[in-house]
Amino acid sequence: MSALDELRRLRHDGAQVRKRDNKAAFWFLAPWFAGLLLVTIGPVLASFGLGFTKYNLIQPPRFIGLDNFARIFTDERLHNALRVTFTYVLVSVPLQLACALGVALLLDRGLRGLAVYRSAFYLPSLLGSSVAIAVLWTQVFGTDGLVNRVLAFFGVEGRGWISDPDTALSTLIVLNVWTFGSPMIIFLAGLRQIPAVYYEAAAIDGASWRSRFWHITLPLLSPILFFNLVLQIIHAFQSFTQAFVVSGGTGGPSDSTMFYTLYLYQQGFGRFDMGYASALAWFLLLIIAAFTAINFWAAKYWVFYDD
Repeated sequence: MSALDELRRLRHDGAQVRKRDNKAAFWFLAPWFAGLLLVTIGPVLASFGLGFTKYNLIQPPRFIGLDNFARIFTDERLHNALRVTFTYVLVSVPLQLACALGVALLLDRGLRGLAVYRSAFYLPSLLGSSVAIAVLWTQVFGTDGLVNRVLAFFGVEGRGWISDPDTALSTLIVLNVWTFGSPMIIFLAGLRQIPAVYYEAAAIDGASWRSRFWHITLPLLSPILFFNLVLQIIHAFQSFTQAFVVSGGTGGPSDSTMFYTLYLYQQGFGRFDMGYASALAWFLLLIIAAFTAINFWAAKYWVFYDD
């Protein structure tokens, strides 16, 4: 056999091996592709189609054009849900990120038992969206709850924080701020990536702690801050469990905790108006996409990359 024939044989064998490996990889990935198609892409496309119909889960969907989307602009209860949700997002996310960054800076000072502190602060973010924590929150801020008992110890008369429309949303904001562990871990990882030589040079020049924070830490941490901001805004817009449990699924008192997702749930599974619920889901997607796009547009003015 000539050298050329041997080369052709090796190439043919190599092609056969690659073909066999690709086939095996396809079969291993097939369940994931099936799940993506049947559980994610399929329902998403179906909900888009249902947004143009009147559908109550019993009778077949009836095409009604853009009526569901037009109804969004005249639904006063939905407008209240949007106001509550925007308030929740715009207040809780900055407070949560500020707490996360503050604790990360403290933990970055080389404390003993750092792993213990890190786990202790991260634990609430794992449990924050659970039903158990939401139930606990109703006990903490209830009329006979822990908060009122502490206030009574100092001679201050408490109130039913969750049953009062003026304070019910604030309790949910506090709950979201309390779950700052996840962004805190990311901030801590980002702080560890900042070269110490910058701080050493600033210390030689006599820069104060505040000056080092504003001119070194914050600019170099801005990509991490941007990442956390986008992630937490999306997460806050999708908040549901806390409001559902605290209000008993009603969004009360007086719709003060009526989140957008809770109103969507009521339309879909309370009134069985699946067509309108689907339109609401796509409208929420547009809102989140708009906020994300604004964040990416504004990032060029305050996010710095250490190139």
